[in-house]
Amino acid sequence: MPFQQGSARRRQRTVLLVGIVLLLAALVLAVVLASLLTHGKHEDSPKMLKWKDRGTTKNLQEVVLGRCYNYITERYPELGDKDCLKIWESLKDAFIYKNPCNITAEDYQPLMDLASHHIPCNKSLFWSKTNDLVHRYTKSNQNFLTLEDTLLGYMADKISWCGDPSTPGINYESCPKRSECESNPSSVFWKMASKMFAEAACGVVQVMLNGSIEAGAFRSSSIFGSIEVFNLNPDKVSEVHIWLMRDIGGPQSESCSGHSIQRLKNILEERNFKIICEDNYRPVQLLQCVHNPDHTDCRLCTNSTAVP
Repeated sequence: MPFQQGSARRRQRTVLLVGIVLLLAALVLAVVLASLLTHGKHEDSPKMLKWKDRGTTKNLQEVVLGRCYNYITERYPELGDKDCLKIWESLKDAFIYKNPCNITAEDYQPLMDLASHHIPCNKSLFWSKTNDLVHRYTKSNQNFLTLEDTLLGYMADKISWCGDPSTPGINYESCPKRSECESNPSSVFWKMASKMFAEAACGVVQVMLNGSIEAGAFRSSSIFGSIEVFNLNPDKVSEVHIWLMRDIGGPQSESCSGHSIQRLKNILEERNFKIICEDNYRPVQLLQCVHNPDHTDCRLCTNSTAVP
C-alpha cells in the first residue's frame, strides 16, 4: 500500500509538472504571436501619400502666425482684434489628417469668417498673369489692394500646405497639383478667398491684365475669369477699369479692342457694369520703366509744342 500511494503521488507530480510546462509553452507561444502580429501591423501601417507638387512649407505654424501678427500690428493696426492663434487653428483644422483631394468649402468656412475684414471702396485691384507687376504696384501705391494684400492672402501667399490620413497628419514631402485633383487644399482656399474678395469690392474696381500673352489677356479658366468677375456685385460696383499692360520690349499681343478683352467686356456688360479699358496704363508703365529706363517704350513724348 505505501508503494502504491507513493507511485500515485509521483504520477500526480508528473502530471502537474507537465501541465505547468504546457502552460509556459502556451504563454511563450502567445507572446511570440503577439509580437509577430504587432510587427505586421507596423509594417502595414498607412504610408504618406505621394503627389507631384511641393510639400507643406516647413515651420508652417510659425510662418502663418508671424505673418498674421505682422499684418495686424505693422500693416493694419485697426485689425488688432483679430485672434491670430484661432486663425492658425482654423487653417490647420481645415486640412490636417484629411485626404488632400477631398477638401471642401465647409472645411475653410471658419477660417474665412475669422480672417475676413472690410475692403474700402475704390481700392480693389484684380489681376491675371501680372503677378510680379501688380504687387510691385500695390507696394508703391497704397491706394490699391490685391487679394494678396488682404489678411487671408498675405498669410497664404507663396506657401503650401496639405494633410494626410497617416501620422503626423501633415505632408511635408509633397502635395497634389490642381491637375491631380481640383479639391486640394490650395485650390479650394484660393477659390474661396477670391470669391469673398470679389463680393467685398465696391465703387470703382480695377483689373490688371497682360497684353503680351499670345493666347489672350483674358482667360475664362483663370481665377479672375471663372470666379472673381462673376462675384462682383453690380449694386455695389459702379465701374470696372481694365489696365491692359504690355511687357516692356515684349509683344503687343492684344489691345483693348482685342478678342479676349471683347469677351470680358461682353460678360461685364451683360451684368450691367460700366467699363473703361486703357492700354499700358501710364502710372503702371512708369513703374515698369524704373527697370528699363532707356528702352524706347519708356521715352516721354517729345512732340508737344513748347509754351513760349
